[in-house]
Amino acid sequence: MRIGMTLSYSSGFTEAVAELEDFEKAGLDIVSVAEAYTFDAVSQLGFIAARTSRLEIASAILQLYTRTPTLTAMTAAGLDFVSGGRFWLGLGASGPQVIEGFHGVLYDAPLGRTREVIDICRQVWRREPVVYKGRYYQVPLPEGQGSGLGKPLKIINRPLRPRIPIVLAAIGPRNVALAAEIAEGWLPVFFHPDRADNAWGSALREGYARRDPELGPLDITASVFLAIGEGYQDDPRLLQPYRAQLALYIGGMGAKGRNFYNDLARRYGYEQAADVIQELYLAGRKDEAAAAIPDDLVRDTSLVGPPGYVRERVAAFAEAGVTTLHVTPLATAHAERVQAVEQLRAIID
Repeated sequence: MRIGMTLSYSSGFTEAVAELEDFEKAGLDIVSVAEAYTFDAVSQLGFIAARTSRLEIASAILQLYTRTPTLTAMTAAGLDFVSGGRFWLGLGASGPQVIEGFHGVLYDAPLGRTREVIDICRQVWRREPVVYKGRYYQVPLPEGQGSGLGKPLKIINRPLRPRIPIVLAAIGPRNVALAAEIAEGWLPVFFHPDRADNAWGSALREGYARRDPELGPLDITASVFLAIGEGYQDDPRLLQPYRAQLALYIGGMGAKGRNFYNDLARRYGYEQAADVIQELYLAGRKDEAAAAIPDDLVRDTSLVGPPGYVRERVAAFAEAGVTTLHVTPLATAHAERVQAVEQLRAIID
């Protein structure tokens, strides 16, 4: 089981990258950079690639609609090259609030576009002349569109790998089935190992049935808050930031009827709580929304407690198919965060 984490640079990006050496020594395997509506992930990943030697690096996630498929492929090939073959391409559809509200691009057909983007990326990495006649992307532009001068081209530089691993961020059943069918990895959110089969089991089985064996086993990443120590389970303040995050996503990340995270809470079996959380959050009562998050949802989707308890929960995640634990150490001091990763590495090993 791998250990990953998202680079947190609240105290400065270059400072956070300098600290990665300590996490690498402690047992960290992969570091991700998010791309919401802040600095782009690509420039930061390139910087990390130059400052590390063993750590794998990943975009988590590059948004599907904001780059052409071929630019996405070129970017991934470039990051894979400068990192010496350590790059994982994390892709996701994001949501209409960001795609239409910040980028001014129509949010449509996420499933169909995802499949076509991946097809084109792999064609580019195989260094084939790109010819693609999809429903959403046509390369080159078909006759009657544009100047008429477009012709099939292949990438000039030879990619380091003909297949760069792709991770799909997905939580809806159809998206999850697609990830299990065509991606090397799957990045869900708020992964509940004891209820995962209720939410995603049938979708995963549907995708696995169509999966090309050459892709190998699906890497499943679960993101968890991490604190290992006696007494941590009994301290409600420790997981308060996580409660607030759950409230934001379940309650406020999208309008009523278009909140994918609220839908996930329902599939987990928290229908009544999901209604209450959303009502409170959209009414501006954010603290009450956080207090309404079910205790077991907070507890069972994190790794907080004594070493023995964390060992049991790691086993539960493994039993549910998780192969990468993507951690957010709750300690405020750098040395304590590194120690938490070191403790988790010892438990996994």
